[in-house]
Amino acid sequence: MLSRKTKYGLKALLALAHEEGRGPVLVSDLASRDALPKKFLEAILLELKRHGVVQSKKGKGGGYFLGRESTDITFSEVIRVLEGPLAAIPCVSETAYMKCTDCVDEATCGVRAAMKEVRDATARILDRTTLADVNRQVTRKRRKPS
Repeated sequence: MLSRKTKYGLKALLALAHEEGRGPVLVSDLASRDALPKKFLEAILLELKRHGVVQSKKGKGGGYFLGRESTDITFSEVIRVLEGPLAAIPCVSETAYMKCTDCVDEATCGVRAAMKEVRDATARILDRTTLADVNRQVTRKRRKPS
């Protein structure tokens, strides 16, 4: 399950992707678009900035903007930055592997086998889902008549 921190981060990044090429966006504007707590969003954006996902500009005309093109920022990258590994258990993580202390034999552990399939499927989807992809999907849905 995604934390609020990650969900808010993704929402802010999607808004920045929507504004891509139009200049920086103020934190207060990002917060008001999706009714997000401004102080919490500022902390999230600072963390994303430390990882190069966003950049900021100070002063008049300042704010946040994407650190790379929206076609190059995946959901998996953002989730890993804000949430940590995609894996539900540490023994199947590719970025933060740890042997389970209660496991007798990893090779024959049914829980590990099932959770590895879940991790692999999740990673496959999130690794190829970019901010640009999601914004295109949303735009198409908005244009469809109800």
